[in-house]
Amino acid sequence: MWTPGENLVRGKRMRSRSLFGFAFATLIGLSVPVVAQPAGQVATPESADVAMQNPAVRLFQQWLDEMQTADDATYTKFVQEHVGMPGGPGQWLDFRHRARGTRLYKVKSATADGAELWFFDPNMDMFGTASVKLKADDPNKLEIDRMLLTPEIPAGAALPPKLEGSALVKAFSERAQHYADSGDFSGAVLLAKNGHILFEKAYGFADREAHKPNRLDTQFRFGSMGKMFTMIGIMQLAQNGKIDLSAPIGRYLPDYPNQDVATKVTVSNLLTHTGGTGDIFGPDFDAHKASLRDLKDYVDLYGTRPLEFTPGTRFAYSNYGFILLGRIIEEVSGLTYDQYIQRNIFAPAGMDSTGNLPESDLLPRRAVAYMGSGPNLKRADDTLPVRGTSAGGGYSTVGDFNRFANALVSHRLLHADTLQKLISGGITGKDGTFYPYDFGMTLPGSGRFIGHGGGAPGMNGDLLHFLDSGYTVVVLANRDPPVADFVAQFIAKRLPAK
Repeated sequence: MWTPGENLVRGKRMRSRSLFGFAFATLIGLSVPVVAQPAGQVATPESADVAMQNPAVRLFQQWLDEMQTADDATYTKFVQEHVGMPGGPGQWLDFRHRARGTRLYKVKSATADGAELWFFDPNMDMFGTASVKLKADDPNKLEIDRMLLTPEIPAGAALPPKLEGSALVKAFSERAQHYADSGDFSGAVLLAKNGHILFEKAYGFADREAHKPNRLDTQFRFGSMGKMFTMIGIMQLAQNGKIDLSAPIGRYLPDYPNQDVATKVTVSNLLTHTGGTGDIFGPDFDAHKASLRDLKDYVDLYGTRPLEFTPGTRFAYSNYGFILLGRIIEEVSGLTYDQYIQRNIFAPAGMDSTGNLPESDLLPRRAVAYMGSGPNLKRADDTLPVRGTSAGGGYSTVGDFNRFANALVSHRLLHADTLQKLISGGITGKDGTFYPYDFGMTLPGSGRFIGHGGGAPGMNGDLLHFLDSGYTVVVLANRDPPVADFVAQFIAKRLPAK
């Protein structure tokens, strides 16, 4: 969602990008071509002539038209004169590149000077809602209060067609190839059912300067997808009676610098991002990045910070919360975080290409990270952390993530009841709001999935394993978000529910 005064283009570092709450305003780092309308997804907008009688709707449609056809100078002039967008010409053009192809679907409701709208984004293959109105002191200028993608679909629109067998493989292949051909996708994809691989393919370059192509065994950085390993580690220790999820973190981190945090934040708060512990990225991270070599270093830097809010009262995505979960694993197990996940997750699952080794270690199969697009494409080396952590940032292959999903659902990593607790558990706030653990969700029409996404400059990925149908979708890229989301989202919505 964007609000007045907020930059439309906001960076994401190893943050969860829940596919189905993905904010339209956060589509970053990608020049997106117009994509053909998916069959069965969008019907013809209703009452177009009537809708255009509303001046706010008419200006919104004109803005979308300018996105598609105008040159940069004309588009910038139109926005300056007629659309109240935050930022300046550079941000407006970036947003145009990422939103190009978006179209108005229908008007939900309207007043004399505003409207609630449905729109469709063909790249995320999703509908969204927008709230628009004319500016009070300038009726020739549009204010866009909100543009947000949603898993819901408007009345009259059909869900995408369900595909199986060769038709499903063909759709996945064509979607990935489209973005590869446009120069926006470089990575690897995998589709499996009940562990059996139906389709896998690599695209683009692992090292553009050396003309080294990506392969199926290329190791891609995965951002926040690494949080899955941290959650499994915590649940393993809880399963063995070594961690109480409802206990304050100070029980396991007795020397934690801020006792208010230590006594009020529970393990479950961290698993649900309701702890109020804040993030790790920002000026302090940038200033101290080179010295952040292990989890203790992060606690030394951020451990005295106060709570941002009362734990359990709201959701705020917290990479630092997962750093603390990693420290709990270390203190309870007596191992380093990397030793623990290697012995208890990677080895049992057969994941021999996954890890958190430092960027300074030469790994011949690890892809170079590239940020930006087109003529602005460049290496993202300077943005990378020293190494992966319990919050994410490590590397893996599409095959290893498939093995991880298989190990989970075959109960080689967690007992059946513990896995179910991770899938369906969470905490309930005092106001009755339920906050689930950060381990998947339900996709309308395709069912419940477990998994996680990840993204940062030069890295993007998604793992989705659908529990009822047995399908696993893995997409990894050595490019900016949200290109992996574009590919994974499209095919996930076309999977049979059973």
